[in-house]
Amino acid sequence: MEINKILAKEFNITEEQVEKTVALIDEGNTIPFISRYRKEVTGSLDDSVLRELFDRLTYLRKLDERRTEIKDLINAQEKLTPEIEFALAQSSSLVELEDIYRPFKPKRTTRASIARGKGLEPLANYIMEQRDSYDVPIIVYAEQFISDEEGKEVPDVEAALQGASDITAEDVSNNAEIRKLIREFTMNNGELTTKGLKDETSVYENYYEFSEPIKKLKGHRVLAINRGENEEFLKVSVTLPKEDGIAQLVSKVITNPKSPAVPFIMKTLEDAYDRLLFPAIEREVRTLLFDDACEGALKVFSENLRNLLLVSPIKGKTVLGYDPGYAHGCKLAVVDKTGKVLDTAVIYPVKPREDIERSRATVLRLVSRHNVDVIAIGNGTASRESEKFIADTLHDPACPKGVKYTIVSEAGASVYSASKVATEEFPDYDVMQRSAISIARRLQDPLAELVKIEPKAIGVGQYQHDMKQARLTEALGGVVEDCVNAVGVDLNTASYSLLSYVSGINMTAAKNIVAYREANGEFKRRSQLLKVPKIGEKAYTQCAGFLRIPGAEDVLDSTGVHPESYAIAEDLLRRFGFTTDDIRASNLALLRFKATQYGTAKLARELGCGEPTLLDIISELEKPGRDIRDDAPAPVLSSDVLDITDLTQGMQLKGTVRNVVDFGCFVDIGVHHDGLLHISEMSDRYIKHPSELFKTGDVIEVRIKDVNVEKHRISLTRKGMN
Repeated sequence: MEINKILAKEFNITEEQVEKTVALIDEGNTIPFISRYRKEVTGSLDDSVLRELFDRLTYLRKLDERRTEIKDLINAQEKLTPEIEFALAQSSSLVELEDIYRPFKPKRTTRASIARGKGLEPLANYIMEQRDSYDVPIIVYAEQFISDEEGKEVPDVEAALQGASDITAEDVSNNAEIRKLIREFTMNNGELTTKGLKDETSVYENYYEFSEPIKKLKGHRVLAINRGENEEFLKVSVTLPKEDGIAQLVSKVITNPKSPAVPFIMKTLEDAYDRLLFPAIEREVRTLLFDDACEGALKVFSENLRNLLLVSPIKGKTVLGYDPGYAHGCKLAVVDKTGKVLDTAVIYPVKPREDIERSRATVLRLVSRHNVDVIAIGNGTASRESEKFIADTLHDPACPKGVKYTIVSEAGASVYSASKVATEEFPDYDVMQRSAISIARRLQDPLAELVKIEPKAIGVGQYQHDMKQARLTEALGGVVEDCVNAVGVDLNTASYSLLSYVSGINMTAAKNIVAYREANGEFKRRSQLLKVPKIGEKAYTQCAGFLRIPGAEDVLDSTGVHPESYAIAEDLLRRFGFTTDDIRASNLALLRFKATQYGTAKLARELGCGEPTLLDIISELEKPGRDIRDDAPAPVLSSDVLDITDLTQGMQLKGTVRNVVDFGCFVDIGVHHDGLLHISEMSDRYIKHPSELFKTGDVIEVRIKDVNVEKHRISLTRKGMN
C-alpha cells in the first residue's frame, strides 16, 4: 500500500514495521498499549513516535479520501484526463489537491465568467497561441467580437481585449503548477512585514516596524504577530518584489518571447498577479506559516506538559496548601500523606487587613497539630507577600523544626476548583478551599492532580489560545494518556479522572470502577476488573498492565507485567530458582545477571516471547511498582525568602524551569517573578532550541545577567558555567 511506503520512508523504518503497527492501530489498540506491550510487533517504537506515525497516517488517509473525491468530481464533469489523474496521484498535500481542483469548482460570477458568457474565449485562446506572426493581427481579429446583442454587449475592440485578458488572467491564477511555483517562490524569497496601527505602548512594540524573510521566521514570532493583528495593533502583509513574482509567471506562461502577442500577455500577467494570484498566495502563505507555527508550538507545549506531569512527587509528606489572595484572604488546606483533607482555614496576612499575628497563630496551629512537613504556596495573586509571611512564620520559635516551603504553579487551579470534577470530589468545600487542596495535592503527586484540569489550562505553552483548539486538545490529551500509562495507576486509590486516561478506559468505565470499588471494597486482583460494567475482555487487555494493586493476592498484580505474560514471568523465576515470594522480598538482584549469562535471546525463544518483552518483565520483577518519576529532580524547598531587590548582577542561584518556549525558558529563582534565560544565554555553544538542554521541572544553576526592578524583568545567563 502506498501510504505504508510513505510512512516507512518518512520515519526511516521498514514497511513491515509500518504494516504491523498500522494493523494494531486499526484493531483498536491504544498507543500506550502498543508501545509497552507490543514491542516485538513494532520494533520497539516508543509512544511519541507512534503518535507522530498515527497523526501522519490519519493525514495521509484524509489526503487519499480527498484525492478520490476530487477525481470523481472532475470525472462527473467528463473532464478527467490522464494528465490530471497523474497530477492528482503525485500530489503530496491537501493544498496541491485543491489547486488541481480549483479550475473545476462551481464558479461564482467573475469578470472571466462574464467574458466567457459574451463569447470572448476564442479571442483569449487566439492570443495565447503565441504565434511567430499572425495572418490576422490580434486587434483586427478582436473586431469580430464587437457586439450590441443584449446581455452580451462588447462595445469596442478595447472591451473585447479586456474580456479576453480577464479569461486568461483567471486561467493563469487557477493553474495548479503556477500556484505551486509562486507559493514556493514566495516562501523562499518573500518577507513578512508588519507596521504598528496604534501610537501607544504595547507588548507588540517590537513589531511596529518589522520585516523578516519568511524562511527565517520563528514560529513564536508568527503567533505573536497574528495575535497583534487580531487585536488591531498591527497591519501585516507578505511582501515580494513584484517584478520577481511576475518574472516567475513569465517563465511559465510565455513560450514565444518574439510573438506579437507578448505585450498583450504581459499586461494580462500583471493583472493576474496583482488582482488574483498574489492576494490568494499571500493568504495561503499566512495559513501555512500559522499551521507550521501551531505545530511547532504544539510540540513545545506537549513536551513541557509531559515534563510537568512527570515531575517528581513528594511522597510520604503532609502538606499545607496555601492559596494566596487579597480581599478574600488566603485559603489553607492540610492534606495527609495519602492526599486526604485533614483541615482547612482562611487567614488574612496581607492587604487590606494585614492581620499577621492571628494569621501566624493559625498557620502554627495547623503545622503543629497535623505534623506538616511542607507548605505549598500558589504562585498567583499575593504570592510574594504570602511567601514572606510564611518564611517569617517558619523562623518563629514556636514553629516545629524542619518545615520547609515551596512555590507551586497554580495554573488551572481555579479552573479545577469550579469544575464538576471538584464539586463531586469535595462537595462540602467551597471553590476557594478546593483551590488550596489542589495546590497541596499537586505537590504530592502532580500527575494525579493535574489530570483533573483541561491540559491547555495548565499554562506551560506559548500562544495556546491562538492555536487550533481541536488539534491542541487532541495532542495534549495524548500526552496526558502517555504519562499516566508510563507511570501506572493504583487501582484502589485513583480518581475517576486519573483512571479515564488509562489505556482502554473511557470516562464511563472509569466512573464504574470507582463505583464498584465503593460498593465492594478494594480490588484484590486485576481480574476483578472484568466484573465492572463496560470493562470487557478487549478493554481489560488494554488496561490491565497499567493498573497496579499494591499488596495484591498475586504479587504480579502490583507490577507492570501484563496478565498475558504471568505464565512467562513465573516460568522465568522457576528456571533460576526463584519464586513470586522473592518479588515481595525484593530478592531478585541476581535475576538479570543469570538471564544475561544464559543468553536473553535464547531464553526469550524458550519462554515463547520476544526479547524486549523478556527484558521488560525482568525490569518489573527487579523493582515491582517502581515509579519512573523518582529519577526526576525533586522540587526546591526553601525556608528564606528572596526579593527582586536583593538580586545583583553576577549573583548565582538555583532555580526551577517553569516553562520552555522557542526563545528560551522561564526559571523560578524564588523571587515571585520568573527570570528569562534567553536561548542566546543558555550555553557557550550554539543551541537550536531550548529543549536541547532543559525541560520543565529541571533544577538548574543560573547567574543574574540583568535586573529591571520597575518592569519586574530578570535576565539570566549560564554562559561561562558548566
